[in-house]
Amino acid sequence: MEKFSTWMSLGVVLTLVISLIAFAKLHPRQQTRTVRDVNSLMVIAPYKYQGSWVFDDPAAGLFREPFIAGIDTMIDKAVAKIPNAEQGVRAIFSAARFPGSDFKLEWRRAESGGNWYYSDEFKMEGWLCPALLKYFPDAPREIYVKVEAKN
Repeated sequence: MEKFSTWMSLGVVLTLVISLIAFAKLHPRQQTRTVRDVNSLMVIAPYKYQGSWVFDDPAAGLFREPFIAGIDTMIDKAVAKIPNAEQGVRAIFSAARFPGSDFKLEWRRAESGGNWYYSDEFKMEGWLCPALLKYFPDAPREIYVKVEAKN
């Protein structure tokens, strides 16, 4: 009887372990996919404020966040053919290439909490401030951008 009780206890324990494993597989604690696994597009709407390109993103806690150190000049060049661009444009961006992207920024180096990127299209570098990390877990090697009129 004692052997039967031991085997019964072992059976109950094994059943519990198998049930826990099955439950864990059905309900994983962590996401099974990351942002980098999918083509994640983000959108901001840069506009001119007191002569500087800025954008607002309440969801990220940003208000009149300025573009400086070359990125502002890149924006000037990117929107040159868009009427009334200073009133606001739509900028769609991603760490993954997407159809219709206008240009690519390539990571060069980190500095002052931000990151320098190079644009082959504009043949220049620009600095993106630490607000970049509100959109990416770390500075991506490449950022693809599409700039268009805001309708």
